[in-house]
Amino acid sequence: MMMAEKPPLHVAVLMGGWANEREVSLMSGAGVADALEMNGHRVTRIDMGRDVALRLAEAKPDVVFNALHGVPGEDGSVQGMLDLMGIPYTHSGLATSVIAIDKQLTKQALVPHGIPMPGGRIVDVEELHERDPLPRPYVLKPVNEGSSVGVAIVTADSNVGNPISREAKGPWQEFDRLLAEPFIKGRELTTAVIDSASGPRALGVTELVIDNGFYDYEHKYTEGRTQHVCPAKIPPEIAALCEQYALKAHEVLGCHGTSRTDFRWDDEQGEDGLFVLETNTQPGMTPLSLVPEQARAVGIGYAELVELIVMEAIRVHNIAGGADGEDHA
Repeated sequence: MMMAEKPPLHVAVLMGGWANEREVSLMSGAGVADALEMNGHRVTRIDMGRDVALRLAEAKPDVVFNALHGVPGEDGSVQGMLDLMGIPYTHSGLATSVIAIDKQLTKQALVPHGIPMPGGRIVDVEELHERDPLPRPYVLKPVNEGSSVGVAIVTADSNVGNPISREAKGPWQEFDRLLAEPFIKGRELTTAVIDSASGPRALGVTELVIDNGFYDYEHKYTEGRTQHVCPAKIPPEIAALCEQYALKAHEVLGCHGTSRTDFRWDDEQGEDGLFVLETNTQPGMTPLSLVPEQARAVGIGYAELVELIVMEAIRVHNIAGGADGEDHA
């Protein structure tokens, strides 16, 4: 998709950083930068350090493509900085980012709107070493990490002790507080949403079939560990419900550009077995990432997808007049 009809932009691609997902962000950013250059834009690649504001001020880009994953690129910190600097940026704004990266806040936002999510509660890790917070099996996950970083499934035969031993390997050794949720058996599904001038659009449903275990960080980013079935071989009513919930989550949270909502579906329970796990406001853009894959399935190539995300950032910024960070893309 060449840019003959529009003047080229100067786009700064923010990538890397110091979060657990640094390497994935570098891969996303490299792909995005290459696509933007192919589309005729001028690109400045920035591996984010503590001097990021200075580097952006020196670069003076027309727009920032935020290819960061995790904290601080996905939690509102970078969004607030860009708002103060008056620079348009891709993906969601400050308030949306703060809410969506926090799994408990996400539940508080979405469940009242009829979006089913697992129950559960936040626990201090010390409690885990005294008693189980929920009947086994249950899931433990960090409150504000992405890409299934630090997720553990505690089952009756888990080799972690009962109660969980302090010496057992798991997220309780890395985080002070964790979200405990009931384990939902069944299938992993995901739906991407992209924005345009005509409104948000759900791209379809992908099923993630893993070789063993569950869809953790390693399965997400190691080639061959997970099979992507796109479109998912599921009943039409379940696919329609996934798209409905993903669109609703995108709108309720106030997402911009693109988002991806992940589901767990107990196929023995039909529609009642479908639960939203989380909505990712900055989905990966690597060769193994799900949003580019779903876009390809509906005829949107990688370079075109990147272009759409950038143009949406410019469009929303222009509508807002650049005056309010939460109206940034």
